[in-house]
Amino acid sequence: MSSADTTGDPVATTRPDELEVVPVRHPGRWISAAIILLIVASLVRSVVTNDRFGWDTVKSYLFNSQITHGLVVTLELTVVSMAIGVILGIIVAVMRLSKNPIVSSASWIYIWVFRGTPVLVQLIFWFYISALYPTIDLGIPFGPSFIHINANDAITPFLAAILALGINEGAYMSEIVRAGILAVDEGQQEAASALGMSRLQTMRRIVLPQAMRVIIPPTGNETISMLKTTSIVIVIGAVHDLLFSASIIYSRTYQTIPLLIVASIWYLAVTSVMSVGQYYVERHYARGSSRNLPETPIQKLKRVLFSSRRQPPPPPSPPLPPVIGHQPGTEGDVKL
Repeated sequence: MSSADTTGDPVATTRPDELEVVPVRHPGRWISAAIILLIVASLVRSVVTNDRFGWDTVKSYLFNSQITHGLVVTLELTVVSMAIGVILGIIVAVMRLSKNPIVSSASWIYIWVFRGTPVLVQLIFWFYISALYPTIDLGIPFGPSFIHINANDAITPFLAAILALGINEGAYMSEIVRAGILAVDEGQQEAASALGMSRLQTMRRIVLPQAMRVIIPPTGNETISMLKTTSIVIVIGAVHDLLFSASIIYSRTYQTIPLLIVASIWYLAVTSVMSVGQYYVERHYARGSSRNLPETPIQKLKRVLFSSRRQPPPPPSPPLPPVIGHQPGTEGDVKL
């Protein structure tokens, strides 16, 4: 008995490494990319060639001392307000998770009030707080007061802005921290309790370090958002932040659009730096949860630049195993 000769089939005798791989073509992608590039090019051309943008004015005021001073004030507002917000957020989140109903209810009321009212309203409220409390008394509740502070002298416009932004941010950060704490497996807390660790030690040494992977990304977004939210202090007209400094200049020169472009360029520059920092911080805290970390922008750039270099030839594939019953060098039928 004999079987058919399989040596005549070209597909059967083709080695895998000799096959030509043809990538799938996607003409729709190229067409959509071309359309987008055309639209972007037309927009860039219209912006660059339009003299009404006042690019000469933008260039002359970009590094103006008044603008840079306003930028420093904006950064100070952002850093201090976020520090207050993060500290308050951690405290309120722990209070919210407390088994004490009074403590948890107090934290819920705080979140409800400051997250449910506009931050602009809170800013104006803190700016006029002296109308309600001309004197701030510190001492024993329902008892004697030891310190008396004049609210008009103590609550400056800068401090009012920090209080409004920081306390409002604390309400949002508390929910972010609470979500990160709840993302940690309860078995971690049970194991820490079995080792004799207190609740505070468990929270500080076990829970919070693991919760950072969930807390960091939204916290970075809140920081970038805080940088832009500081621009609302212009309504109280006494804090010389970036936008207020630009408004003082264009109220004098009537170059409104160029000065707004100057402020926008600085906002974009700072948010870009913050975004890069946020990326690396997130990558740092992702080391324990991801086996393969994502490439950094520098690594991606190196891969793109050096991918065109000639790659070394692949190692030769091992020879195909002979067909059972077929002797190498023989042709014809295979006898069984």
